[in-house]
Amino acid sequence: MIQRNLYLNRLIDRMNNGSVKIITGIRRCGKSVLLFDIFGDYLLKSGVDESHVIKFAFDSEEDLGLIGEDLIALAENKNKVDPYKFSAYIKSKIKDGDNYYLLLDEVQLLGAFEAVLNGFLHKKNLDVYVTGSNSKFLSSDIITEFRGRGDEVRVYPLSFSEFYSARGGDKYEAWDEYHIFGGMPALFERKSDEMKSEYLKSLISTVYLTDIVDRNKVVYKDELESMVDFLCSAIGSLTNPKKISDTLKSIKGKSISDITAKNYLSYLTDAFLFSESKRFDVKGKKYFETPLKYYIADIGLRNAKLNFRQTEENHIMENVIFNELRIRGYSVDVGIVETKETTDNGKRKTKQLEIDFVANKGNKKYYIQSAYEMSAEEKLRQEKRSLIKVNDSFKKIVVIKDNIRPQTDENGIVTIGLINFLLDENSLDL
Repeated sequence: MIQRNLYLNRLIDRMNNGSVKIITGIRRCGKSVLLFDIFGDYLLKSGVDESHVIKFAFDSEEDLGLIGEDLIALAENKNKVDPYKFSAYIKSKIKDGDNYYLLLDEVQLLGAFEAVLNGFLHKKNLDVYVTGSNSKFLSSDIITEFRGRGDEVRVYPLSFSEFYSARGGDKYEAWDEYHIFGGMPALFERKSDEMKSEYLKSLISTVYLTDIVDRNKVVYKDELESMVDFLCSAIGSLTNPKKISDTLKSIKGKSISDITAKNYLSYLTDAFLFSESKRFDVKGKKYFETPLKYYIADIGLRNAKLNFRQTEENHIMENVIFNELRIRGYSVDVGIVETKETTDNGKRKTKQLEIDFVANKGNKKYYIQSAYEMSAEEKLRQEKRSLIKVNDSFKKIVVIKDNIRPQTDENGIVTIGLINFLLDENSLDL
């Protein structure tokens, strides 16, 4: 089993906090395994009696039989599980005043599940954890269903560190595999590159995009697909709805309005498939509303959508670093530093320099540049220039593909190799 200690610790930190713990994330990223196997095993090993850990999967024929429901009949009639039967079953399992832990998988198959779960919150000795795979659980609006009593734990596909812990072997060969196929856990069950490729293509086209189309009643499906192709191809590039609309018209021959493009972008981010990164004026302390950058949740899905035709490591590396920062719990912006320069004719001109990532969490802040290679001194100066112009005390880091140990220059800027950055959870503080 792939250990996912980061998410396990987040669940542990939320134990008995009076809220429903809602595990969200894209399909197939490992939510059910995290809840039932990893967290369930933790509870037993920490001394919780087995009778006080109640697991129930609403897509399990065996579990449904415990409450007199039939999986096939429910599916054929398109019915939900009877909430009264389920509530009665849970009530029968709670026999004393000690703490009980209720772990529910695919809870959207339960009728009136929001009301049932909100009702459980009144039981002081019942701690509730849920996952789901319908459109609500695959979007950011699920928290609103619990009237401020929901606590979200967002799960991502495997980070490189998680992937490597399961794969082992040479870490550079592991990177060669990861930057092509990404970190969907089920890839370990598929031995050949062809099987991995077909699995990822199926996920992006017949699972994720289908979910988005169904949830949002998308009419122009081809245009949505073309937009996803565009975003995958332009990873790390600034864009906005108008640019997307113009590009689809000129290159793809697809005609959608700026408003439709904006709506489609919101669908893709709301479903966790893409994340946006706004531009932030580091010195002026303000955000620019447009243009933005978009990064995909898993780089293997991106490569599969492009039929593995565009696998340039510089763009892929930037996306992986962005995801790594998000996995570690940071909010991530694009940094903008304005500076005055003198042109050849002696005039003063304002120029905007870009920092790939400004990562924030609490009182922590880091400025991070992603640079595929730094072999030339001029390239090194260019990458560090915007960091030097920031002129504050927060840490500044350049992540490069080369295998180097962390080193600090005379300006206090740290340069670190990509593999070391990804494998060391404390790499931001080296």
